[in-house]
Amino acid sequence: MSIRIRRVYEPPEEADGLRVLVDRLWPRGLKKQSARIDLWLRDLAPSTPLRKWFGHEPAKWAEFQRRYFAELDAGKPEHIETLLTHARSGTVTLLFAAQEPRYNNAVALQRYLESRLVKPP
Repeated sequence: MSIRIRRVYEPPEEADGLRVLVDRLWPRGLKKQSARIDLWLRDLAPSTPLRKWFGHEPAKWAEFQRRYFAELDAGKPEHIETLLTHARSGTVTLLFAAQEPRYNNAVALQRYLESRLVKPP
């Protein structure tokens, strides 16, 4: 069981498992055939107003996560369940395009999913 995060521009690795792009917009300059993306769940990305408000500012990180988690709770539960199902049986790698590696929606989504991942006894 594993949920990883990686920048979409990094070369794919066998250990990535299911590669899921979690950005609302397609990454600039990335050709679809070379990206090796298994799923593009743009509906799991933060809303445009939330994304623009946050702007990857570390001082807004806690509030961004709170608002983003509320959006996820109200959003597409089938997408969350798809990722959790895959994560229970293997590796899921959440892909993001942002240059900021510590404060982005993939990091927040990883935390959100891990808090909901039921581990067997």
